[in-house]
Amino acid sequence: MERDSQKGILIGKKGCVLKEIGQNARIELEKIFATKIFLTLWVKVKKNWRVDEHFLTQMKY
Repeated sequence: MERDSQKGILIGKKGCVLKEIGQNARIELEKIFATKIFLTLWVKVKKNWRVDEHFLTQMKY
């Protein structure tokens, strides 16, 4: 996220959106790796990440 105000959108009310994202990701990863997966998710604020070439390269974009 670029701003604190965006965190609430991604997390959702009582964490429901973040939970759904995590569940869907876990199901897909379990299919790929054929094993149980435990995910820990967090939302981090990093200003101007979309124009930071070093950060985008680090995140494999």
